[in-house]
Amino acid sequence: MNAVTLQRTIAAPPDEVYRTWLEPDLIQRWMAPGDLEATRVEVDARVGGAYRVWHGDAGGFEAEILELVPGERLAFRWGFVGPDRLDGPVYDSLLTVTLRETPGGGGTELTLVHERLEALHDAMPDVAERVNYGWASALDKLAMAAPPSAR
Repeated sequence: MNAVTLQRTIAAPPDEVYRTWLEPDLIQRWMAPGDLEATRVEVDARVGGAYRVWHGDAGGFEAEILELVPGERLAFRWGFVGPDRLDGPVYDSLLTVTLRETPGGGGTELTLVHERLEALHDAMPDVAERVNYGWASALDKLAMAAPPSAR
C-alpha cells in the first residue's frame, strides 16, 4: 500500500475543521487511532513549523508543515516514529488534507490523502497496513471534536 485516501463529511464549517488540525488542545482530542490517546501535542503553526504528537510509550508522529491555506488545505511531511522518537527511524510520507464547504453550507467535506508510504511499508508492513484504519478511526474522533456550525 503506497497511499491512503479517505473522505468524511463533518458537521462543522471548514474554518473550524482547519482549527482542529492546528490547535494542540483540539488535536489532543482526536489525533490517536483506536484506543490510543494523544498524550502530548506541539504545533508551530506556520509553513516550516514542527508538528509533533505523542501517543504515550507507543511513539507517534513527527511532521513538518509544508502548506497552510486557512479553511482549505493543509500539507505535511509526515513522519511515523516509534517510542524512541527521533533516536529511532522516522518514516517520512506526505499527508494532504483538503477542506470544502458542503453544498448548502455549515459542514465540511474533508479529503485526506496520505501517500509515499513505501519506506514505512518496507520497514514495517504490519504498521503500514493499519494506516487506513488509523486515519479512519482518528477522523471519526475528529468529527466529534470539531466545533459544530454556529449558523
